[in-house]
Amino acid sequence: MPKAAHAPRIAFSRPPASPRGVLIVLCDDELKFGSAATAMLKPVRALVAKTAKTEGFKGKKGKALELLAPAGLAVERLTIVGVGKAKELELKDWLKLGGTVMGKIPGPARAVSVFLDLPGPATKPEAAAEFALGLKLRAYRFDRYRTKRKEDEEKAPAGANVALAVADPAAAEKAWKARERVGEGVLIARDLVNEPPNVLYPVEFARRAAELKKLGVAVDVLDVPALKKLGMRALLAVGQGSAHESRVVVMRWNGGKKGEAPVAVIGKGVCFDSGGISIKPAASMEEMKGDMAGAACVVGLMHTLAARKARANVVGAIGLTENMPSGTAQRPSDIVKSMSGQTIEILNTDAEGRLVLADVLWYVKERFKPKWMIDLATLTGAILVSLGQEYAGLFANDDKLAKRLIEAGQATGERVWRMPLGPEFDKMIDSKFADMKNIGGRYGGSITAAQFLQRFVDKTPWAHLDIAGTGMAAQPSDINQSWAPGWGVRLLDRLIGEHYE
Repeated sequence: MPKAAHAPRIAFSRPPASPRGVLIVLCDDELKFGSAATAMLKPVRALVAKTAKTEGFKGKKGKALELLAPAGLAVERLTIVGVGKAKELELKDWLKLGGTVMGKIPGPARAVSVFLDLPGPATKPEAAAEFALGLKLRAYRFDRYRTKRKEDEEKAPAGANVALAVADPAAAEKAWKARERVGEGVLIARDLVNEPPNVLYPVEFARRAAELKKLGVAVDVLDVPALKKLGMRALLAVGQGSAHESRVVVMRWNGGKKGEAPVAVIGKGVCFDSGGISIKPAASMEEMKGDMAGAACVVGLMHTLAARKARANVVGAIGLTENMPSGTAQRPSDIVKSMSGQTIEILNTDAEGRLVLADVLWYVKERFKPKWMIDLATLTGAILVSLGQEYAGLFANDDKLAKRLIEAGQATGERVWRMPLGPEFDKMIDSKFADMKNIGGRYGGSITAAQFLQRFVDKTPWAHLDIAGTGMAAQPSDINQSWAPGWGVRLLDRLIGEHYE
């Protein structure tokens, strides 16, 4: 897969005696520094205090104070970044802090020293690793198709050497190795979502996913004849109007006990969604290149698990297709037969993601008998109305799995909010002409979509994450300045690492 550009080179070291280039130190909301930074700043202590008073800088979280070439230090620039109340910092705060600091590094910088000490106990290795991950995620930009760049973009700190000064560099480096693999997975997911649909169509997506073989992941790519043989006609119906053939990719990482049932993650991979015959409005249709964010997350997650050699058996499966209008496209009122044998009346061809997931969920359930299945999909605009872009919608038939997902979301900042399921909603998708219809009417659109998927999981513990608000078109944040956030990789890596390794 293409390498993410602009990644800083990160190393851990003891606090240097005489830093050069750019020096960044942290302070709390009482303008207090850690012991190493206090000693380093002794020659400029009066200058720092005077400048802070003049600028009204009080060490609030995310605020910064900059001094250019301060007399007494051999640095080009001194930047002091506030963290607020140091005792209240959690790991997810260190992640955001790393992103904040990356945003303060000036474009021309090549040598950067960051003192990761604060008043009180030494910064834990895990916190230093999260800080480094924040640096890496914030530095990402997707500009490989730009032949001309603005001057400020040319000056971005691509390739900066960032030395993170900590009390125990070896322990921090060890913690960083695992977190770095998580960062790689997030950036792979971002790359996939950011790609234009004329480049990343189903066959090309499948080819990129197959590159996971280099890490020891077993990868099977199912083409159209194989899908027909399996009976995945709901998935195939979505892609029948496109010039690009559909694919299903099955990835297996066997890092756990031999013969132990795997856990399974399934992703919706509609590489472009025009809506089909029920075509979308032209406004913002370009964003539908991101309708494969669920599949992108699965590929990024499988990379992370394999790269860090997770001690778990995990299946990742993605349904890749393109939903286009043409003379061969499916029509409203068509009836298709899914792999499960259940029939589906198509009332709206723009409710296509659930058709893709229906067949892949059933396939994974039947073939692998997993402990649980989680699917991720940019499934409904209704979830944006409910939760905005702050939470993904969580639907589950298993309370234990739902609880663990909520806890993992709180720990990582990739938050989920549980939504209801129930027989009253299920009735809304009953059809007069088939076993079910693919939409349930105007109300409760996210819920009826989840009810639809539940018909293809039987009694397997299952959760559905509707990531239409979190998987693409992201608002800029401390750790992401990209249209594609790579949402879900950190969440699911945390879930698997905490409970299933």
